[in-house]
Amino acid sequence: MDFSRSDFPQGFLFSAATSSYQIEGHGFGGAGKTHWDTFAATPGNVVRAEHGQLACDHYNRFEEDLDLARDMGLDAYRFSTSWARVMPEGRGAVNAEGLDFYDRLVDAMLERGLKPQATLYHWELPVALADLGGWRNPDIAHWFGDFTTVVMERIGDRVFSAAPINEPWCVGWLSHFEGHHAPGLRDIRAAAHAMHHVLTAHGRSVQAMRALGVQNVGAVCNFEASLPADSSPAAAAAAQLYDGIYNRFFIGGLFQGAYPQDVMEGLAPHMPKGWQDDFDLIGQKLDWFGLNYYTRKLIGANDGAWPSYDYIDGPLPKTQMGWEIYPEGLHQLLVWVEQNYTKGLPLFVTENGMSNADTVGRDDVERMAYLDSHLAACKTAIRDGANLRGYTFWSLLDNYEWALGYEKRFGLIHVDFETLERSPKASYYAIARALAE
Repeated sequence: MDFSRSDFPQGFLFSAATSSYQIEGHGFGGAGKTHWDTFAATPGNVVRAEHGQLACDHYNRFEEDLDLARDMGLDAYRFSTSWARVMPEGRGAVNAEGLDFYDRLVDAMLERGLKPQATLYHWELPVALADLGGWRNPDIAHWFGDFTTVVMERIGDRVFSAAPINEPWCVGWLSHFEGHHAPGLRDIRAAAHAMHHVLTAHGRSVQAMRALGVQNVGAVCNFEASLPADSSPAAAAAAQLYDGIYNRFFIGGLFQGAYPQDVMEGLAPHMPKGWQDDFDLIGQKLDWFGLNYYTRKLIGANDGAWPSYDYIDGPLPKTQMGWEIYPEGLHQLLVWVEQNYTKGLPLFVTENGMSNADTVGRDDVERMAYLDSHLAACKTAIRDGANLRGYTFWSLLDNYEWALGYEKRFGLIHVDFETLERSPKASYYAIARALAE
């Protein structure tokens, strides 16, 4: 690969990420049911109705996986905790075995010299809370605050960093308006409530961590470059609105105490009562901010109901996901976030990577080229003033890719889902060499 550790500032952290439901195996260890279990059990929602009951069996193989992370030369490891594993009903009783697992996991990272980067929620809501309305219910902020306290009382003294919720856009919009993720709703009122409550829950979680003395607390949002599909004013307006929903809504709540006016023209009639009064809670002081980035979207206009836009297929080379490869967007968004929102706060790329149709022994050149181009974009962003302190590869392992089952492979390590054998890919070894330089 074309990068080396010396290309980046002293102390720049290289990490790899995973998420609990995607790798651990949710069918054992006392874990409760999640809304992903029921979503996957519903015909038509997930490719081949695949689920996360075994996944990569990381729950039993985590030491092997952390050995691989260490041997790649990583500085840190970004992981998430499963709400339903720790509190099977979402509230009340704690599953001691589940909490012990994360205790042992953090200790195992530290033993290998890996800084633990914790994310409390990566999409696996306990079904008992889903039955009560899930993210549509304003009480979820309190439920999530209580969960935060239970987890961080155990591991908060040893994590390097912590963030409440991964990718609020996916939790709110993708899952409640577009219906592609659990709970699979297509309802504008549900989306408006979920988008707001994911931020009030973030605020309660930050408060809970501060009360425990947890250090280095941040937030992680996903971003896409949004470009008009043609030169028409209608396409420009549609791309701006998509940018508002995807990029500006959540970061605006976190850092500006307001939601974008163009987005609220559509969402305001559907928002929960009293939403305007919650920005003091939402805007808790943060120590860092994380950006997840993969692609751009070309947006066209239509004459249908709000938001009146379409996703247009673009001309650039694409990953196995069908996502265009556009590293320029990462550079642009890092500088934009720095200048307009975070203004000197440490930034981290908390996910970046590509899905590719990998086989064991393949040279993996497409993934290496993708990563090289995006790391180059990071270097350019640093030159242009972004206070970028680290970069995280998605993902350490091939895993359960949500509604797309097990056929989309983002991992630096190949997983045979029949035998669960781990086989590092060429990109893994190339990164190890680059980080050793």
